[in-house]
Amino acid sequence: MADSETATLPLSHWLWLIMLSAAFIFVLELAHLPAALLLGPMAAAIVFAVSNRPLKVPPLLFQLAQGVVGAMIARVIPPSVFGEIAKQWPLFFACVFSVLIASSVLGWLLARFQVLPGSTAVWGSSPGAATAMVLMAGSFGADVRLVAFMQYLRVMIVALVATLVARFWSGGDSVPVSPSFQLFSPVNWGAFALTLLLIGLLTWCGQRWKIPAGPMLLSLIVGAILHDNHLLQIELPPWLLMLAYAVVGWSIGLRFNRDILKYATKALPRILLSILSLVVLCGGFAALLVHFGNVDPLTAYLATSPGGADSVAIIAASSHVDMPFVMAMQTGRFMLVLICGPALARLIARLVEKKTPQ
Repeated sequence: MADSETATLPLSHWLWLIMLSAAFIFVLELAHLPAALLLGPMAAAIVFAVSNRPLKVPPLLFQLAQGVVGAMIARVIPPSVFGEIAKQWPLFFACVFSVLIASSVLGWLLARFQVLPGSTAVWGSSPGAATAMVLMAGSFGADVRLVAFMQYLRVMIVALVATLVARFWSGGDSVPVSPSFQLFSPVNWGAFALTLLLIGLLTWCGQRWKIPAGPMLLSLIVGAILHDNHLLQIELPPWLLMLAYAVVGWSIGLRFNRDILKYATKALPRILLSILSLVVLCGGFAALLVHFGNVDPLTAYLATSPGGADSVAIIAASSHVDMPFVMAMQTGRFMLVLICGPALARLIARLVEKKTPQ
């Protein structure tokens, strides 16, 4: 009897986790917070983890979810991005590198004053797509729990500030809201089958070749090339994206425990200061962009906004801005962080180790 109860315990826990995740998603969607489909399951998983509920996401399921996230990012990168960057490349590179340097310095300060461990501080400060940064951070030895805490806190703060800025510059005429989410929409089954085949193949390759965050990175790179050259229509039904976000959220949240939650809470004031400092610095870069690049203020602010590209896209789509410019800047910075992130994390971690007294 005891063995039977032990065997059924995880299933009942999974059912409770799913219901609690749905409740959190509902509340976050009502508040129009970005990334609700990921943050809701992550918050529910944290509740379960600190309550000592024995659950663990199977590694293969997590890797397949990474592949779905990579394909999703590949699908939303418009082909016009590279032409937009090429037209004004000095301006783009100056802005992108400025934000990257500012975030790296803040990451170094967090590590230097032992607010967060070295590579964790760098990945937590990286101004890329939050989910991608969290997935890559775990593959490069950072504490994915603290990286997720910092990244998604910044996503919410940046989205709130960007929304307020958009309302101010638009005179309150428009209120950016998330587009309606339809769980079951029409599906191109042929394209969907090919997309699943690609994700499965690239997930296997990522495992086989032992590439850090391989399923996500390979799906992103190969998917973007095929999609932009009209060789593949990436088809990802909303229910599949919701499942992938939930798996990623659960896998992160279930790694928490009471000690790490206390640590994050204790570090919260300094993390908030770092996030707000980065937002202010990016506001300064936007002012320079307005002055020297003849870009309108709202476009400049949204283009330099540090992270949360999906929420920035929603806000930009609801405002009178240069949408291609905003998305080109956000995408260019994301790609640069993907390329430079691992090397920066290692460099800053080594610098901190040398400065820290033994």
